[in-house]
Amino acid sequence: MLPSQILADTIYRNQNNRALCKELGIRLSGLPLGRRNTEKYRQQIKEFLEDCRARNEVEGKIGTAKSRYGLGRIRAKLPETSKSVMVLTQLSHTDSAEKR
Repeated sequence: MLPSQILADTIYRNQNNRALCKELGIRLSGLPLGRRNTEKYRQQIKEFLEDCRARNEVEGKIGTAKSRYGLGRIRAKLPETSKSVMVLTQLSHTDSAEKR
């Protein structure tokens, strides 16, 4: 199942990724390339700002997980192992917070 939209960083909004998302019917965040249509531009700016707000919220949660719970130090090689380490880290921090 494909997502309906992608809130990507600017480095991922290149022509190839834009074309692929358009082909798959996925809305890629960001302003369109090329000459701006002044009538549509205000609406596009509003959508872009909403996408930025949503993306900032997600990035903030990731930053909190990395700094507070040490998820930035996970060095597991396999995806399954990484998921297991993350869950165990969350459980250990939850358990220690309850004991306080």
